[in-house]
Amino acid sequence: MDKPARGYWCECWTERLGDTMERPTLRASFDAYSASQADRWAAVNLRTISPALDLDASDEAWAWLHDGRTETRRALLRQEPCTVAITHAGTRITWTIRPVTFLPIAHRQASELPPCAYTFKSAATG
Repeated sequence: MDKPARGYWCECWTERLGDTMERPTLRASFDAYSASQADRWAAVNLRTISPALDLDASDEAWAWLHDGRTETRRALLRQEPCTVAITHAGTRITWTIRPVTFLPIAHRQASELPPCAYTFKSAATG
């Protein structure tokens, strides 16, 4: 079995501002195995959506891409969590990047599963 690996857990959340009934919604997640991969994930997302953003949100996105991204990368290299957020048309879009340790999982074809794996019953099979 493989050893645990250090990496980063990345998420993108949206939240309607002023709507106390609506909870934040997870839109995407990504497992990155280096600081550069994690920071690139957020950068690609921001570049991809920037043409559709209003002027203020687009300015926020490009400010992070040109100025804030360097500090984000430094923080990630220090194993510190980072957040990038912009607001567009009353919706807050937030990317979070947290250092994590990825634990290896049992591979179904390569080895014998632990006994607990056989006690699981899905809702479909009862």
